[in-house]
Amino acid sequence: MSSREVIVLSVGGVRFVTRASTLQQFPGSRLARMVNGDDQEFKLVNGEFFVDRDGALFSYIMDFLRTLQVSLPADFSDYQRLQREAEFFGLYPLADLLSQEHLLKPKLEILEVRFSLQEMQAFFRIFGSCSTTIEALAEQITVFTGQQSGQGWNSPFSSQKTLVPLPLERPSHHDMVFLCGTEYSAGDQFVARYVSIKPDNRKLINGTNVLGLLLDTLLKDGFRLISTRTVTSEEKVECYTFERMKRAAGLAIMVNQTPESSGVAQARRSQVQKGK
Repeated sequence: MSSREVIVLSVGGVRFVTRASTLQQFPGSRLARMVNGDDQEFKLVNGEFFVDRDGALFSYIMDFLRTLQVSLPADFSDYQRLQREAEFFGLYPLADLLSQEHLLKPKLEILEVRFSLQEMQAFFRIFGSCSTTIEALAEQITVFTGQQSGQGWNSPFSSQKTLVPLPLERPSHHDMVFLCGTEYSAGDQFVARYVSIKPDNRKLINGTNVLGLLLDTLLKDGFRLISTRTVTSEEKVECYTFERMKRAAGLAIMVNQTPESSGVAQARRSQVQKGK
């Protein structure tokens, strides 16, 4: 790579090394003009462009130029300062995205697990404030059913018999219902329901064991247990409430270069979903 393709910037004492093409993503910006030698405010000092601005905030601007996406830490709070920096550099599409602060801030997510034991069965109901989390959790949980002889939480199921997966009950987009254990069928036969929660491969019939695995799965997924309570003592319904900060959807733009635009970047806002 030639020296003309590599640009070194010293922004507020923080050194950045990047491609010239990265700084030229938006031809009308001051960074693009700097590379082209058309902005005299930015001086070359010992082969580096000296920029008297906030170096820490400039790292987010560099990330945006490289990915065309605004992705900020969960504890980020300097939206107005970063917007001001974007406007200084003439990156108005970025400034426009940052003005939508409500879309970029992480949101508190609440999830509630209700658990009750009735004779040889355990009932579960999971409610979440975020429907996408419930959808993802529903893909992890599978209930299998089959018939067996005898009864009891720990009665082994014959490997010769087939277990049939059952769909989870979904009263709404925000909750799911399932159960495990055994119930009387006919003669000495009992219908058994086992629960499996990925990535664990076990099929569990004991409700307490399923509850333990479910809570452990939620904790590993970033949730924090904030309260436990007994809803009704008569029905022995236990309620476990969790919370976590869910990262907001990142905001991205599409940059199209067309002959009619004469090399001017055209921005279009869109939302793209980030990880947990």
